[in-house]
Amino acid sequence: MKVYLLTHTDHPERVVAAAAKLCYSDIEIESLLDGIPDDESARVTNMLRELGHESPVEHVSFTFAVEGVSRSLLAQITRHRHASFSVQSQRYVRYDSPRYIVPPAVERDEEAFGIFKESMERAASDYKRIAGILKEKYTEESIKSGIPSEKASAPAEKKAIEDARFALPNAGDTKFVMTMNARSLINFFKQRCCERAQWEIKALADEILRLVYPIAPGIFETSGPGCVSGTCPEGKMSCAGQDTTRKFYTELKKEARNG
Repeated sequence: MKVYLLTHTDHPERVVAAAAKLCYSDIEIESLLDGIPDDESARVTNMLRELGHESPVEHVSFTFAVEGVSRSLLAQITRHRHASFSVQSQRYVRYDSPRYIVPPAVERDEEAFGIFKESMERAASDYKRIAGILKEKYTEESIKSGIPSEKASAPAEKKAIEDARFALPNAGDTKFVMTMNARSLINFFKQRCCERAQWEIKALADEILRLVYPIAPGIFETSGPGCVSGTCPEGKMSCAGQDTTRKFYTELKKEARNG
């Protein structure tokens, strides 16, 4: 898994403080950013967090590029509907070699891994065979309709792989660009940093938190699973490891801030 922070709102905590300033004072909009030094920005973001006033945080956004994750993860993360996504298309990008994500539990078991690898290789082989059969068929149909042979291949390829992709597994890897505002990220961390989250999306959430925390520590000071800033919200489903979890995220933020 690779996660790269492409861009983010400049001076995010100042932007949040300016939005909050507008909410609580009669001020000209041209002056919103005046008189908001870093220490004042930190004070305001801390105050907003304590008050539960979260809407000003929505004016800050972060854009990430992610690769080396599964289509299974993609199905989960796109449920976060306040995020924006651009995903590598299986309709236009051919799957030429078996690229897939292996669950750690499968990788640790020799027998399970053998079955898994065989399944992935078979899926890749079937995909190629289906794509080849369909491309030949679509090319012939195009030529018969009067399209020159040199112009028939590319559209035939596209039509072929968009149908052949149905043979590909959830484990197949993908790439995407994702943009979330800070409030949505806080909610994302609360759900996906939890020990009960699926292992792959938890690893992604941890890495994203590691990237954003040094940029806006006031915004993300209490970010992580629900138990970091309060009691565990999982009720009877709790992992009962809150102390260990809190220590993990304290260390993660400390390391992230120290580079």
